[in-house]
Amino acid sequence: MDKLKILVVDDESRMRKLVKDFLIKSNYDVLEAEDGSQALDLFFEQNDIALIILDVMMPKMDGWQVCREIRSYSKVPIIMLTARADERDELQGFELGVDEYISKPFSPKILVARVEAILRRTSQFNAEGTLQSAGIVVDKTAHIVTVDGKAIELSYKEFELLSYFMENKGIALSREKILNSVWNYDYFGDARTIDTHVKKLRSKMGEKGELIKTIWGMGYKFEAE
Repeated sequence: MDKLKILVVDDESRMRKLVKDFLIKSNYDVLEAEDGSQALDLFFEQNDIALIILDVMMPKMDGWQVCREIRSYSKVPIIMLTARADERDELQGFELGVDEYISKPFSPKILVARVEAILRRTSQFNAEGTLQSAGIVVDKTAHIVTVDGKAIELSYKEFELLSYFMENKGIALSREKILNSVWNYDYFGDARTIDTHVKKLRSKMGEKGELIKTIWGMGYKFEAE
Protein backbone atom coordinates (compact mmCIF):
# COMPACT_ATOMS: atom_id res chain seq x y z
CA MET A 1 0.00 0.00 0.00
CA ASP A 2 1.36 3.44 -0.96
CA LYS A 3 2.17 5.83 1.85
CA LEU A 4 -0.23 8.72 2.31
CA LYS A 5 1.29 12.04 1.30
CA ILE A 6 1.18 15.03 3.68
CA LEU A 7 2.19 18.59 2.83
CA VAL A 8 3.78 20.52 5.73
CA VAL A 9 3.81 24.31 5.24
CA ASP A 10 5.76 26.51 7.70
CA ASP A 11 8.37 29.24 7.24
CA GLU A 12 10.38 27.87 10.20
CA SER A 13 12.66 25.07 8.97
CA ARG A 14 13.07 23.73 12.52
CA MET A 15 9.30 23.36 12.90
CA ARG A 16 8.98 21.67 9.50
CA LYS A 17 11.72 19.18 10.39
CA LEU A 18 10.15 18.39 13.77
CA VAL A 19 6.73 17.68 12.23
CA LYS A 20 8.25 15.83 9.25
CA ASP A 21 10.33 13.52 11.46
CA PHE A 22 7.32 12.46 13.51
CA LEU A 23 5.16 11.92 10.41
CA ILE A 24 7.84 9.83 8.71
CA LYS A 25 8.11 7.66 11.84
CA SER A 26 4.35 7.08 11.47
CA ASN A 27 4.90 5.92 7.87
CA TYR A 28 3.72 9.00 5.99
CA ASP A 29 5.35 10.52 2.91
CA VAL A 30 6.05 14.21 3.63
CA LEU A 31 6.43 17.21 1.32
CA GLU A 32 7.64 20.59 2.63
CA ALA A 33 6.93 24.20 1.67
CA GLU A 34 8.45 27.26 3.33
CA ASP A 35 5.80 29.79 2.27
CA GLY A 36 2.25 29.96 0.96
CA SER A 37 3.19 30.46 -2.66
CA GLN A 38 5.42 27.39 -2.71
CA ALA A 39 2.67 25.42 -0.93
CA LEU A 40 0.16 26.18 -3.69
CA ASP A 41 2.67 25.25 -6.39
CA LEU A 42 3.30 21.90 -4.72
CA PHE A 43 -0.37 21.24 -4.09
CA PHE A 44 -1.35 21.77 -7.71
CA GLU A 45 1.66 19.82 -9.01
CA GLN A 46 0.75 16.80 -6.90
CA ASN A 47 -2.67 15.22 -7.30
CA ASP A 48 -2.49 12.84 -4.35
CA ILE A 49 -1.88 14.95 -1.24
CA ALA A 50 -3.99 13.41 1.54
CA LEU A 51 -3.71 16.21 4.12
CA ILE A 52 -2.12 19.65 4.59
CA ILE A 53 -0.56 21.00 7.80
CA LEU A 54 -0.55 24.77 7.33
CA ASP A 55 0.98 27.55 9.40
CA VAL A 56 -1.04 30.78 9.61
CA MET A 57 1.75 33.42 9.76
CA MET A 58 4.00 33.16 6.70
CA PRO A 59 5.69 35.49 4.21
CA LYS A 60 4.44 36.08 0.64
CA MET A 61 1.06 34.48 1.32
CA ASP A 62 -0.38 33.65 4.75
CA GLY A 63 -2.18 30.47 5.73
CA TRP A 64 -5.65 32.01 5.34
CA GLN A 65 -4.96 32.92 1.70
CA VAL A 66 -3.56 29.46 0.99
CA CYS A 67 -6.56 27.81 2.64
CA ARG A 68 -9.02 29.98 0.71
CA GLU A 69 -7.31 29.17 -2.59
CA ILE A 70 -7.19 25.42 -1.95
CA ARG A 71 -10.79 25.30 -0.73
CA SER A 72 -11.97 26.76 -4.02
CA TYR A 73 -10.67 23.60 -5.71
CA SER A 74 -10.46 20.86 -3.11
CA LYS A 75 -11.84 19.48 0.17
CA VAL A 76 -8.47 18.00 1.17
CA PRO A 77 -8.24 17.97 5.01
CA ILE A 78 -6.36 21.00 6.40
CA ILE A 79 -4.84 21.40 9.88
CA MET A 80 -3.95 25.01 10.75
CA LEU A 81 -1.05 25.81 13.07
CA THR A 82 -0.91 29.16 14.85
CA ALA A 83 1.14 30.88 17.50
CA ARG A 84 -1.86 33.00 18.47
CA ALA A 85 -4.66 31.57 20.60
CA ASP A 86 -7.19 34.01 19.21
CA GLU A 87 -10.85 32.98 19.01
CA ARG A 88 -11.36 35.17 15.93
CA ASP A 89 -8.61 33.24 14.16
CA GLU A 90 -10.28 29.97 15.05
CA LEU A 91 -13.67 31.14 13.81
CA GLN A 92 -12.15 32.41 10.57
CA GLY A 93 -10.45 29.05 10.11
CA PHE A 94 -13.65 27.07 10.46
CA GLU A 95 -15.54 29.44 8.18
CA LEU A 96 -12.89 28.68 5.54
CA GLY A 97 -13.34 24.94 6.04
CA VAL A 98 -10.34 24.10 8.22
CA ASP A 99 -10.62 20.60 9.70
CA GLU A 100 -8.44 21.11 12.78
CA TYR A 101 -6.90 24.05 14.60
CA ILE A 102 -3.76 23.56 16.76
CA SER A 103 -1.99 26.29 18.74
CA LYS A 104 1.80 26.42 19.07
CA PRO A 105 3.59 25.11 21.01
CA PHE A 106 2.09 21.65 20.60
CA SER A 107 3.07 18.04 21.13
CA PRO A 108 4.16 16.42 17.84
CA LYS A 109 2.65 13.14 19.06
CA ILE A 110 -0.71 14.86 19.53
CA LEU A 111 -0.42 16.41 16.06
CA VAL A 112 0.21 12.97 14.53
CA ALA A 113 -2.77 11.56 16.47
CA ARG A 114 -4.99 14.35 15.06
CA VAL A 115 -3.67 13.64 11.55
CA GLU A 116 -4.50 9.94 11.91
CA ALA A 117 -7.98 10.68 13.29
CA ILE A 118 -8.82 13.00 10.37
CA LEU A 119 -7.48 10.55 7.78
CA ARG A 120 -9.48 7.71 9.36
CA ARG A 121 -12.65 9.78 9.10
CA THR A 122 -12.06 10.80 5.49
CA SER A 123 -10.90 7.36 4.34
CA GLN A 124 -13.98 5.73 5.87
CA PHE A 125 -16.18 7.93 3.71
CA ASN A 126 -13.99 7.53 0.65
CA ALA A 127 -14.02 3.74 0.92
CA GLU A 128 -17.71 3.28 1.60
CA GLY A 129 -19.21 6.38 0.05
CA THR A 130 -22.13 6.36 2.47
CA LEU A 131 -23.01 5.61 6.08
CA GLN A 132 -26.22 3.66 6.62
CA SER A 133 -28.11 2.67 9.74
CA ALA A 134 -31.78 2.14 10.65
CA GLY A 135 -33.07 3.67 7.42
CA ILE A 136 -30.76 6.69 7.71
CA VAL A 137 -28.35 7.19 4.80
CA VAL A 138 -25.57 9.79 4.89
CA ASP A 139 -23.86 10.49 1.57
CA LYS A 140 -20.74 12.50 2.42
CA THR A 141 -19.74 13.15 -1.18
CA ALA A 142 -23.10 14.55 -2.26
CA HIS A 143 -23.76 15.99 1.24
CA ILE A 144 -27.24 14.43 1.28
CA VAL A 145 -29.09 12.74 4.14
CA THR A 146 -32.19 10.62 3.67
CA VAL A 147 -34.40 9.15 6.36
CA ASP A 148 -36.52 6.23 5.15
CA GLY A 149 -35.93 7.38 1.58
CA LYS A 150 -36.93 11.00 2.21
CA ALA A 151 -34.24 13.72 1.92
CA ILE A 152 -33.88 16.07 4.89
CA GLU A 153 -32.17 19.47 4.90
CA LEU A 154 -29.36 19.76 7.45
CA SER A 155 -26.93 22.57 8.19
CA TYR A 156 -23.21 21.81 7.77
CA LYS A 157 -22.71 21.19 11.50
CA GLU A 158 -25.88 19.10 11.81
CA PHE A 159 -24.61 16.95 8.92
CA GLU A 160 -21.19 16.55 10.58
CA LEU A 161 -22.82 15.78 13.93
CA LEU A 162 -25.07 13.06 12.49
CA SER A 163 -22.13 11.57 10.59
CA TYR A 164 -20.06 11.46 13.79
CA PHE A 165 -22.87 9.81 15.74
CA MET A 166 -23.32 7.15 13.05
CA GLU A 167 -19.57 6.50 12.81
CA ASN A 168 -19.57 5.88 16.56
CA LYS A 169 -22.81 3.90 16.80
CA GLY A 170 -23.34 2.40 20.26
CA ILE A 171 -20.52 4.42 21.83
CA ALA A 172 -21.19 6.89 24.65
CA LEU A 173 -19.77 10.26 23.59
CA SER A 174 -19.07 13.07 26.04
CA ARG A 175 -19.85 16.66 25.06
CA GLU A 176 -16.12 17.41 25.20
CA LYS A 177 -15.33 14.58 22.78
CA ILE A 178 -18.10 15.68 20.40
CA LEU A 179 -16.83 19.28 20.44
CA ASN A 180 -13.25 18.25 19.76
CA SER A 181 -14.26 15.87 16.97
CA VAL A 182 -17.09 17.73 15.22
CA TRP A 183 -16.13 21.34 15.95
CA ASN A 184 -12.50 20.24 15.58
CA TYR A 185 -10.87 22.43 18.19
CA ASP A 186 -10.51 22.77 21.93
CA TYR A 187 -13.76 24.58 22.63
CA PHE A 188 -13.68 26.96 25.59
CA GLY A 189 -17.22 28.26 25.23
CA ASP A 190 -20.52 26.85 26.42
CA ALA A 191 -21.01 23.15 25.66
CA ARG A 192 -24.76 23.83 25.36
CA THR A 193 -24.08 24.59 21.69
CA ILE A 194 -24.09 20.79 21.23
CA ASP A 195 -27.46 20.43 22.96
CA THR A 196 -28.92 23.08 20.64
CA HIS A 197 -27.61 21.31 17.53
CA VAL A 198 -28.80 17.90 18.75
CA LYS A 199 -32.27 19.28 19.44
CA LYS A 200 -32.53 20.69 15.90
CA LEU A 201 -31.10 17.50 14.39
CA ARG A 202 -33.58 15.28 16.24
CA SER A 203 -36.46 17.49 15.13
CA LYS A 204 -35.46 17.22 11.46
CA MET A 205 -35.04 13.44 11.71
CA GLY A 206 -38.60 12.92 12.97
CA GLU A 207 -39.11 9.60 14.80
CA LYS A 208 -35.56 8.53 13.95
CA GLY A 209 -34.33 11.42 16.10
CA GLU A 210 -35.07 9.17 19.08
CA LEU A 211 -32.07 7.04 18.08
CA ILE A 212 -29.85 9.82 19.47
CA LYS A 213 -30.02 9.06 23.18
CA THR A 214 -29.17 11.54 25.91
CA ILE A 215 -26.72 10.29 28.54
CA TRP A 216 -27.46 12.54 31.48
CA GLY A 217 -24.46 14.37 32.88
CA MET A 218 -22.24 13.18 30.03
CA GLY A 219 -23.39 13.54 26.44
CA TYR A 220 -25.06 11.40 23.77
CA LYS A 221 -25.12 8.00 22.10
CA PHE A 222 -26.52 6.88 18.73
CA GLU A 223 -28.28 3.52 19.15
CA ALA A 224 -29.66 1.53 16.25
CA GLU A 225 -30.20 -2.16 15.52
